[in-house]
Amino acid sequence: MKTYRDLIVWQKAIDLVCLTYKLISVFPPEEIYSLTSQVKRSSISIPSNIAEGYGRNSKNDYIRFLQIASGSLYEFQTQLEIAKRLSFCSIEGFDNVNNLSLEIEKMLASLIRKLKNS
Repeated sequence: MKTYRDLIVWQKAIDLVCLTYKLISVFPPEEIYSLTSQVKRSSISIPSNIAEGYGRNSKNDYIRFLQIASGSLYEFQTQLEIAKRLSFCSIEGFDNVNNLSLEIEKMLASLIRKLKNS
């Protein structure tokens, strides 16, 4: 593997950010500085921390940043659930984004486990 860009989990996390931006484009305007902003930040944090961890010089740092990415993912999933319950997005849009987030969750857990055991 030459770069973090080759990681499937990073690629899927980038896809998640793009899908999220489309999803939140229909959130109410009064949410721009609250939930909309929070969802953007937490989604962007996921691939950013994967990339930053990859660039660190130690396995322990890499694992730590992957754990931070996982934390951001859980934060994102929580915010997404709030948006769904407040009917800020369609069920279909929610399902698409949520399903991808669950896939990323499994991939991050697997990568962390693999690194810890190597």
